[in-house]
Amino acid sequence: MNRHAQSFWILAVILITGWASCIVIEHPFNGLPPGPWRAVLELEPRSLATNPEGKPLPQLMNLEFEEVTQGELPFNFEVKYTDEQNFYIEIINGKERIKVEDITIGRDRSTAKDTVVINLPVYDSYIRAIFEEDVMEGEWVVNDRENYNIPFKAYQGQSYRFTTLLKPPVMDVSGRWEATFGVEGESPYKAIGEFKQDGNHLSGTFLTETGDYRFLDGTIQHDKLYLSCFDGAHAFLFEAKIQPDSTLIGSFRSGKHYKTLWTAKVNPDVQLRDPHSLSYIREGYEGKTFSFESPEGKTVSLSDPRYQGKVVLIQILGSWCPNCRDESAFLQKYLEEHPDQPVEVIGLSFERYQEPEKAKKSIQTFKKALGLNYEIILAGKADEQETAKALPMLNQVVAYPTLIVADKAGKIRRIHTGFKGPATDEYQSFKQDFASYIKQLLEE
Repeated sequence: MNRHAQSFWILAVILITGWASCIVIEHPFNGLPPGPWRAVLELEPRSLATNPEGKPLPQLMNLEFEEVTQGELPFNFEVKYTDEQNFYIEIINGKERIKVEDITIGRDRSTAKDTVVINLPVYDSYIRAIFEEDVMEGEWVVNDRENYNIPFKAYQGQSYRFTTLLKPPVMDVSGRWEATFGVEGESPYKAIGEFKQDGNHLSGTFLTETGDYRFLDGTIQHDKLYLSCFDGAHAFLFEAKIQPDSTLIGSFRSGKHYKTLWTAKVNPDVQLRDPHSLSYIREGYEGKTFSFESPEGKTVSLSDPRYQGKVVLIQILGSWCPNCRDESAFLQKYLEEHPDQPVEVIGLSFERYQEPEKAKKSIQTFKKALGLNYEIILAGKADEQETAKALPMLNQVVAYPTLIVADKAGKIRRIHTGFKGPATDEYQSFKQDFASYIKQLLEE
């Protein structure tokens, strides 16, 4: 080969190599890029200068947290493929993994861009977003709330939740905390914080008399802590500052519709009121029954033959309620594990939709998603007046869920307000107490 030919081939190899290095080989999958994603819900700009009613707050409460959150509620999810055509999403909140399979992708005619719609399981909400390569941008929409949507963004390949910072914490906050929410208003309420800290990583939950705040995950950076949860219904953001006396002062946001302030101090012995003491049967109503219509059009009554001579659990719930989801899953599993016990469950659902057909559809979706085989009937709309009208035998309904326990003779024996779910340290003791009490009633 002469010198000119040799130079030509060397130049050709260089050009081909350089051209090949500029080619971006797309992943062979048809949907979203697989692997970890970091998402944020962009909450409205917040100011701790006023409370939810617009009243001034004490100067002590004007805290700043934006160095990490910047008004965003973060959460994580992972895209997983079963083959080159099919994938699903797992939303991650601490130990919890929520599998999401109802996902559609197509070209939006109005924007001429690829769009993904993620219908979140159990709850009537969805994420709609335009995606390009490794970024999604859109909104989270809650159908049963009027004009309720929050801007959403997600970035592929990011697995951290709040920050990559690793500032040494000033203390270990692991343990049980006595907390008070709504300290800026006229109706504060008690809670119990359960925290687990491992270096900069922080997880835990809060228990209240109406239920728990489920699986929270986050971080602690120097003297500030951050926790969040997103599960399709909850969109919770907790922030707090550790004070010199080792107490906490912080803020709590639920989506874009609610914000309040909270304080906490370490108290390993803190307890809430007995959940069996908050609701009771009013005098003169001991023998009363009820009748409601199921989503399938069947009238269901406590006096039906199916429920005679059995322990009956009457569950007051809403398909929109995450604590109700946890309790329903618990009750279904209990029934499956004790098929020979004469125990029945009836769900009385109070829904957010005014239209009965929409409300019934929500109940049917709820039952199907959780695999529930007990009756859930539409009892009314989810507000205090509707609940009181539907259940006049109760002095009050403090929370969804509330569980009424009737013995084999039909007498109400116990009413349990709220639910201590699997995110709490008290879940195991609740399950043991529940099983023991049902056994006691069956043996009478």
